[in-house]
Amino acid sequence: MPVPVPVPQQRDVPAAETSHGGDLTVLVIEDDPAGSITGPELSAAAGTRVRIRTARNLTEAGRLLTDDVDCILLDLALPVPTGSAASAPTAAAPATAAPGAEHRPEPAPGRADELAVLTHVLRIAPLHAVLVLTAQDDTELAAEAVRVGAQDYLFRGELDARVLSRAIRYAVERKRADLAQHQLTESGLRAQENARLERGLLPTPLLEGSDLSFAARYRPGRSRALLGGDFYDTVRTPDGTVHAMIGDVCGHGPDEAALGVELRIAWRALTLAGLCGDRLLSTLQQVLEHERQSEEIFATLCTVDIAPDGRRAGLCLAGHPAPLLARHGRPARLLPYEDGGPALGLLPRARWPRRQVELGGEWSLMMYTDGLIEGRVSAGSSQRLGQDGMVAMVNSRLEQGLTGEDLLEAAVAEVRERHGGELTDDVAVLLLGRDPERIRRRGRSASRPGPVSTAPAASAQRPPLYGP
Repeated sequence: MPVPVPVPQQRDVPAAETSHGGDLTVLVIEDDPAGSITGPELSAAAGTRVRIRTARNLTEAGRLLTDDVDCILLDLALPVPTGSAASAPTAAAPATAAPGAEHRPEPAPGRADELAVLTHVLRIAPLHAVLVLTAQDDTELAAEAVRVGAQDYLFRGELDARVLSRAIRYAVERKRADLAQHQLTESGLRAQENARLERGLLPTPLLEGSDLSFAARYRPGRSRALLGGDFYDTVRTPDGTVHAMIGDVCGHGPDEAALGVELRIAWRALTLAGLCGDRLLSTLQQVLEHERQSEEIFATLCTVDIAPDGRRAGLCLAGHPAPLLARHGRPARLLPYEDGGPALGLLPRARWPRRQVELGGEWSLMMYTDGLIEGRVSAGSSQRLGQDGMVAMVNSRLEQGLTGEDLLEAAVAEVRERHGGELTDDVAVLLLGRDPERIRRRGRSASRPGPVSTAPAASAQRPPLYGP
């Protein structure tokens, strides 16, 4: 059926402006039988196929409006029947909500009736480009239609096949750009919300009252994420014991990150409830078995509980690399691994023996995940750093006099530099230490009166992240 629009004088439009790579389907909502422009005329002007559907009223438009329609050509002079969906302010919303429709401006006072047809079409066609036709002497109404949500307007008295085909394509591309911009904005807001959520799930060590120093570095392997499958935590229980753990859920996706957070929170709750060693790990395995997505998911774990005097500790390993212990005046060495048990989730009735470790008076204990030791020794090499390479690297930094935060910064930076870029696996490193001289200095300063500080204790602050 021909499209009922007037055919006025011709206007020269550069061919480049009307070129389009694909076919288009246009739904014309118009009840004026005078004049016509046909699909072949539009196709000849555009150089590509243009399919036209014509609706005489809103009811027909609703039936003809399908997903393959690219643009709606709407005459604002279309009468609005009394009691129609267009005149009903409580008309049902479409199944697909219009991106940004909740922020779409309302018509200006006095224009609501004139734009009733347009507002109805925008409700039922949230993803379609809308091009409105209006009288040449009603520029304000045309501009108001665009402000409310139409992509563009045309005057009936200045319409020909080339102008119409160009306007249709411009409206379609403008709608696509609007939708893409809205999706980009929504994606950015979701990313900000996820970042705030992930940042809130990072651990805050509870070491109030402890003389031990604490440092940590954490980097997820997932791009643009703050959390990965690695997890760690440190708490001090009322009896003065400092408990620390570090773990790694196999995999690198958001499900693994969520499971790591669950295990960390469960570990803290169980530790504060008094569980330790095999009882704690057995309970954590039950948590993992209930929460994991498949039976193939497992987690490695290393836990230590340091006695109140700071001189000895209990060590449990569940398929995890052994910690690195550096004593005063001695090279750093790996703690024994022979008594370790399997990773959590591998054996239903596994046991994890607790080994007693003598720490001494002055020491540093480094706990880490395998992301640190699986980096390559050099760019392009297939050889991994491994535990022996890590021990040599840490000893080299200790000989330079580095400790605490400086030691971790230098170690992680060197691993990344050797690897030749960003590490692909999650990395978590935790460093606990005891320095008798530092303890004595703190004791002397505490015995002298001074100004009251309102700053939070350093041990209670969240450790910094590193990476891009």
